Amino acid sequence: MERKKPKGNQLIKIENLLSTNENVDVNSKTFKKIMFIYSVGIKEIQTKLEIIQKESKIFYEYDLIDHINTRIKSPESIKKKMQSKDLEFTYNDMIKNINDIAGIRVICPLKKDIYSIRNMIEDLPGIEIQKEKDYVVNPKKSGYSSYHMILNVPIALSKNIMYVKVEMQIRTMAMDFWASLEHTMKYKPKQEISKQASKELVSYAKIINKLDNKIMALK
Repeated sequence: MERKKPKGNQLIKIENLLSTNENVDVNSKTFKKIMFIYSVGIKEIQTKLEIIQKESKIFYEYDLIDHINTRIKSPESIKKKMQSKDLEFTYNDMIKNINDIAGIRVICPLKKDIYSIRNMIEDLPGIEIQKEKDYVVNPKKSGYSSYHMILNVPIALSKNIMYVKVEMQIRTMAMDFWASLEHTMKYKPKQEISKQASKELVSYAKIINKLDNKIMALK
């Protein structure tokens, strides 16, 4: 028996579907609904990336994407970020101003692959690029290098179609190694990292960038 499509399916925003002017309560049904919607957004873009990954390997015998990581920001991290941005602790402010609640990281072999993946994402039907920052060409002062995109990903629920914001980071395996090391050193220890260690991290980032360029030249 053919299933009938629900009538009145329109592209809407999360805040139009839920009552979001109330304060955030991580134990509430509203919070669980919002986190579910973000998780669907991640699955949607992850599936598209996995298709690109397999197509590249099967059709072109090239591993364009080495691996993909996903995560949903924890309630504690969301709260800290909202406090740092001096936002009201409401669902409305959370949805509008926190762009990385849903995150996906794409790790590729070569620096040129970053831009190949970026262009493929741009060409995907329905996907909108809201913001992007190129930390590959213009690394952060810390030495951090990656390509960041905020995507509006359309998801289809039983009665509604809506856009969900997903932050995507695209980086090489070498960049990912450095970023993981920096995060462990800077954000995990109980005491602050020394200025000398910070300088060394920057120098290592430059070495990794040269390594990326040399490997790409070999290819």
